[in-house]
Amino acid sequence: MVAGHLQEKKGLFYIVLSYSDRDGKRKTKWVPTGLPIKGNKRKAETMLQEARKTFVADYVPVAEDMLFVDYLTEWLEIAKGSVALTTYASYSSMVKNTIIPYFKPKEFTLIGLQPRDIQEFYTQQLKRVKASSVIHYHVIIHRALKYAVRTDLIPTNPADKIDRPKMERFVGSFYDSDEMNSLFEAAAGTRLELPILLGAFYGLRRSEVIGLKWDAIDFANETITIRHTVTTCNLDGKQVLVASDTTKTKSSMRTLPLVQVFKERLLDVKAKQEYNMKLCGRSYNKEYLGYICVDEMGNILKPGYLTTSFPLLLEKNGLRKIRFHDLRHSCASLLLANGVPMKQIQEWLGHSDFSTTANIYAHLDFNSKISSAQAMITGLKLPEAQPAMGMTAALPDETAKPVLS
Repeated sequence: MVAGHLQEKKGLFYIVLSYSDRDGKRKTKWVPTGLPIKGNKRKAETMLQEARKTFVADYVPVAEDMLFVDYLTEWLEIAKGSVALTTYASYSSMVKNTIIPYFKPKEFTLIGLQPRDIQEFYTQQLKRVKASSVIHYHVIIHRALKYAVRTDLIPTNPADKIDRPKMERFVGSFYDSDEMNSLFEAAAGTRLELPILLGAFYGLRRSEVIGLKWDAIDFANETITIRHTVTTCNLDGKQVLVASDTTKTKSSMRTLPLVQVFKERLLDVKAKQEYNMKLCGRSYNKEYLGYICVDEMGNILKPGYLTTSFPLLLEKNGLRKIRFHDLRHSCASLLLANGVPMKQIQEWLGHSDFSTTANIYAHLDFNSKISSAQAMITGLKLPEAQPAMGMTAALPDETAKPVLS
């Protein structure tokens, strides 16, 4: 049975079949179902299974003959149409630069791949990279093999029997209020000033800072809505700018109050942009007119610029080294220090669930532990400590003078 999947295009379901010709070259065949997407997924899936069973190519490789690395290459092409561009770029980089180079010399077939083979790969990688990277490799391998099971290329997923490495507990660096104020002074008047202020006060991610647009600012109702992101990814050796009207998670899309100091600053930024556009005329880059974080010529500040320029600013001004993303951690730590509940911090930062916030910032929340201890003392009548037997009489009178004999 050939591999295949459903693809949505122009409001209709299409069947995409993947097979190899006599020369071993991968081919795809698109078959229209004629079914509208809404309400027809189950019917389309039935048609897909039937098409896979009945499709006959000049040569269809038997699963026993297919090498695991060849299958990964095929799967990458299939995954390309079902994941975000940044996700595909990440998958492609890890598969081509790490996973395939390791497995290719071993010549494991897809059907012959064993759990111990995958486990050995993880063990070797842990000697050179962090557990978080190996977890990413596991996600890719597991997902690829899951598709192989779904398309009847293998009976079971060997990655199901592997215990993925445990993620190290992350402890982010953060600035206190004094360090933050020193940073604001250092950034004043530079291109980094506004991104730093947004990252520190609102706890915005780098992609959210760069992706902030004027239509997200409601000056009348004094709100700022986080709903657009800009990232970069390495696609086939080229850095590609990816703008998206979606955030990292659904919860990351949030509306926050536009405080007066930011309202005034953003109005000033808007006025300067309009002035620069008139001044530069045709030389002004109008591609990014809707964005807030642009330079004098209208060019968007790219994510890489923040990553590389931020540490240079810190070094130049003798400030402690942190990452741009650590401004987000600094925001959370200052909120905690000022008594803001963890649940509210979750909503402010746009975390998808409470546990994410708690796991990252629980080590900072010592004040809540002190409050809990005080509540227990108030609620319980704890008995006072009693002196040990004979200790009272033995205590010296500190005011008494020594007797000289």
